[in-house]
Amino acid sequence: MRALGVNTWVWTSPLTDASLERIAPRVADWGFDVLELPVENVGDWDPRRARTLLDGLGLAASTVLVMGPGRELVATDPATRAATQDYLRRVVDAAATAGSTVVAGPAYASVGRTWRMSPSERAGLRSELTEALAPVVDHASAAGVRIAVEPLNRYETSVLNTVDQALEALADLPAEHCGLALDVYHMNIEERDVAAAIERAAGRVHHVQVCANDRGAPGADHLDWLRIVTSLGKSGYSGPLVIESFTADNASIATAASVWRPLAASQDAIAVDGLSFLRSLAPSLPQKKGAAVD
Repeated sequence: MRALGVNTWVWTSPLTDASLERIAPRVADWGFDVLELPVENVGDWDPRRARTLLDGLGLAASTVLVMGPGRELVATDPATRAATQDYLRRVVDAAATAGSTVVAGPAYASVGRTWRMSPSERAGLRSELTEALAPVVDHASAAGVRIAVEPLNRYETSVLNTVDQALEALADLPAEHCGLALDVYHMNIEERDVAAAIERAAGRVHHVQVCANDRGAPGADHLDWLRIVTSLGKSGYSGPLVIESFTADNASIATAASVWRPLAASQDAIAVDGLSFLRSLAPSLPQKKGAAVD
C-alpha cells in the first residue's frame, strides 16, 4: 500500500512539541503512515524529540518549509537572500534529524508576494533562483535530504505557477537532489490538464500534497483522482500522498491560506475522510517494492 500522510496544519499553527504530542498518536491510530511537519520557524519544535515520538508510533516524517514575509531567494538584496539560504539550510538539518528525506515548499519567494515581469526579467529570475538555490541543494544532498520546490497558484506568487515553469527553473540543478513538490490544490487552478502536467514532470517529482479543490478532504470534490494517481505512477513517483489543509480557527494561518469557512464537518474529518478515500484508490496507487515511503 502506498504511504499516506497528513500535515499538522490541518489542526494547528505553528507546530510545537506539545501540539505534536497531541496530534501524532491520533494520526497513527487512524492508520496514517506519514506525519508532515512544517518548520515555520526553526526551534518551534524539537526534531530529535519529534523523531523519537514518530518512531515509537510507527510514523515516518515529511517536512515543509515556510516562506513567510522577508524570506526571499529572488528579486531581493544580498542580505535577505543569505538569511533565507541560512533558514533553508537549518530546515534541511531539522528534517534530517527528524528522519525526513524531503523538504518541500515554495523555496523562491515569500507567499503572497506578486509582481509583473517581462519575459527577459523572468529569464533573469530563473538564473537568479538557480544560483541562490544551488548551495542549499548541496547542503541538502550532503544531509541525505531532497529539496522539492512547489509551484503555487497565481494569487500566491508570480514566480512559479506551473509544472513547466518549475521544470525550466530547476533544469540546471541535479534532479536526484532537487525536484518538484506537486500540490493538487494549486495544480487545479493553474494546469489545463493536471494529469498530463504530472506526467511531464516524470523523474523530478519528489513530493505530493493532496486535498479537495476547496482545500477540504480529497474525494469531496470534482477532481479526477483516478487519472491523477495513475499519472503519478507513470511519472515514477513512489513517495507518499500527504493531505494538506488548514484550520479556520487559527487567525494567522486562516488568513494566509484564505480559509474563510469550515472545509468539512470537523478538522478530524478532513484527515479521516481523506484517508478513507485515498485508501479506496489503493489498486490505482503504484508503488515501488520495499519501503513505503520514498
